[in-house]
Amino acid sequence: MDKDNMENINNENIGKENMETGNIENLDNENIEIEKKYMIKKLPENLEHYPCKIIEQAYLNTAPVVRVRKSNDTYYLTYKGSGLMAREEYNLPLDEASYRHLLTKADGNIISKKRYVIPIEKPQFQKNFVPAIEPALSIELDVFAPPFAPLVMAEVEFPSVKMADAFIPPAWFDEEVTNNPEYHNSVMSRKQF
Repeated sequence: MDKDNMENINNENIGKENMETGNIENLDNENIEIEKKYMIKKLPENLEHYPCKIIEQAYLNTAPVVRVRKSNDTYYLTYKGSGLMAREEYNLPLDEASYRHLLTKADGNIISKKRYVIPIEKPQFQKNFVPAIEPALSIELDVFAPPFAPLVMAEVEFPSVKMADAFIPPAWFDEEVTNNPEYHNSVMSRKQF
């Protein structure tokens, strides 16, 4: 085996070990999604002034997560690795016909929701964390349609685990549910009504 192949195998093993131990800081963040999820106390004012996407999604598999999603007029097949706050994520574009075909193969409920994208003007962090540059963070506020209504959840994505850990949520956020699998859409899709 040549040196380059051995280095690739070692890098893959380090990446796998980092994913298993939760040490995401040392991984290439290009395909790592780092996000926190929250319940909310109340909807923010002037919600209709923010950009909104109509999302429909279903799950072909839940371990690992394989999802099909329609977001307005864009279609994706998504793979998500294991983990709760930080995990691998790969999105592949689909055409509408492929999306519709895969949708018929999905198990469980189809999840429909409106997603509002709300910029965080001045994100707040714990005093022991000072970002190198002020991050451009946004809240993705999901307002679920039946049968999940009146559920509303907020998600915030981060460029690093350290930043996610130091984040102080806005006052209108409620309980953090990042580490509660019951609030992951893949688990929700299996809920019986």
